[in-house]
Amino acid sequence: MRHFTHIKKFICILSLGVSFSFYCQASVKQLNEHGFTLENTVLIDAPAKQVWAALVSDIDLWWPKDHTWWGNNGTLSLRPVAGGCFCETAGENSAEHMRISFVEVNHVLRMTGGLGPLQGMGIYGALTWQLTAQNNRTKLVLTYQAHGVIEDNFTELAPIVDRVQNSQLMALAEYIKPSNPN
Repeated sequence: MRHFTHIKKFICILSLGVSFSFYCQASVKQLNEHGFTLENTVLIDAPAKQVWAALVSDIDLWWPKDHTWWGNNGTLSLRPVAGGCFCETAGENSAEHMRISFVEVNHVLRMTGGLGPLQGMGIYGALTWQLTAQNNRTKLVLTYQAHGVIEDNFTELAPIVDRVQNSQLMALAEYIKPSNPN
């Protein structure tokens, strides 16, 4: 249960007045004693090329710092090639959040591993960012298929991870949001 407490802190921080004005859909698609599949979707008013550039090049600017190991002291980087690292550094400290396993520029970025406390729990998964151009907008679907063996079951964990992933997706959408000229 100790691991769930750490994840619940993330959710509490998120609920302190953060709101976004995007179409968003989140759901736990599959859940059993071995793992879960989550899917979060957002429609962003920007072309896929712009969304891709923000996703891979500006990750340290939009990824919520309360979902990192060292907060504002850490720097996130993402090397978008197979075998590349989604990593964080803070002085001499470093962490590999996930490993890049598939890249189709402007369309698909897949990373494997366990994010945050899931890593220490031995939970492993595939996190896929799927971009689909829709006129001058982009439908971005974030899917996380995770599995492992834990003391408790995934029933309580999956919805918490789903909300955290939704917040990450929305943080990217908010970062890309065009400024209002008025």
